[in-house]
Amino acid sequence: MIKNIAVLGAGHGGCAAAADLGLRGLSVRLHARNEERLEALRRQGGVKITGIHDGLVPVDLITTNLADAVRDANLIMLVVPSVAHEFYARGLAPLLKEDQTVFLNPGHTGGGLNFVHELRQAGCLAQTKTCETVTLTYICRLVGEGHVHLYRYTTNLAFAAFPGNVQNQLYESIKPIYPEIRQATSVLETALTNINAVFHPTGMIMNAGWIEHTGGNFLFYIDGITESVGRATEAVDRERLAVAKALGVPVISFLDAFFRAGLTTAEARSSGSISRACHESEANKAIKSPASLKHRYIMEDVGYGIVPMAALGELVGVKTPVIDALITLASTAVGVDFRATGLNLERMGLAGLKAADLEKFILTGHR
Repeated sequence: MIKNIAVLGAGHGGCAAAADLGLRGLSVRLHARNEERLEALRRQGGVKITGIHDGLVPVDLITTNLADAVRDANLIMLVVPSVAHEFYARGLAPLLKEDQTVFLNPGHTGGGLNFVHELRQAGCLAQTKTCETVTLTYICRLVGEGHVHLYRYTTNLAFAAFPGNVQNQLYESIKPIYPEIRQATSVLETALTNINAVFHPTGMIMNAGWIEHTGGNFLFYIDGITESVGRATEAVDRERLAVAKALGVPVISFLDAFFRAGLTTAEARSSGSISRACHESEANKAIKSPASLKHRYIMEDVGYGIVPMAALGELVGVKTPVIDALITLASTAVGVDFRATGLNLERMGLAGLKAADLEKFILTGHR
């Protein structure tokens, strides 16, 4: 039974997790990489939460010392952007024990594979059990220093483990904490269910001039996802679905996933138009565009979203020309080689692996 949880990351999701889990009687340690992030939390002795819950929730330990945070923790939860997984893998490599589970909340596309690969590269000797959800377990935002507003819990949340042979065990241990999770077939399914990666890069690249000219002064989903942008997004989604089919992974379309997440109307889903689905998204209607291309919609959703999708396509011989074009344009626009810095086959620990051997590797964690 999980009693002690180390929450690594004190942003939106980390603060929400620390408060929510603390309210449920679990012992929580909260870690951040820099002291400034923790100052307000330390002053008030915990996390202020509003929304579903209301109050100040004490946190047992608030620290920048990673060893102190994870010592004797049953569950180590990474609630950080994908770009921070490598940092934590290298820091945790000498600290992890065999009886500890690492939960990537969320894993996005290939995050669990990348995390374990980085652990091994850093010399971790523990037979680490990891699990992940496809997106964050909370709909939340920091609204002030040390103050998080929790709108709701994410529902129907795909969950998988790596290696896959420990999935049932980890599902049973995490389910009491997050009852909305459902078992996916594997981390390949959670990887290919990352819908943020389907429409964020397309919307950013096709609106690049508008973003830079206005500093993001328009509604990203309402104004930015026009019919032409929607059609390009549909092409990205077709390529994602083709990769999933070749891998034998059961994933649903962007429109179905968007609807199941409660993000659009039934009528919009039935129309077949991603543009309409975005325009009829009550949850997203007031969200403005990022002010710059150097935003997680590019920096994370390209390198840690569509780059691994294209890499998985390469592994099984599925061409992804629209995704490839977006990667090239994003790399050129922001001056970052996302194919080298993102989750390519090497960084997911899949380089040199034959498609026929992938299933065994996902199940056992060994080639």
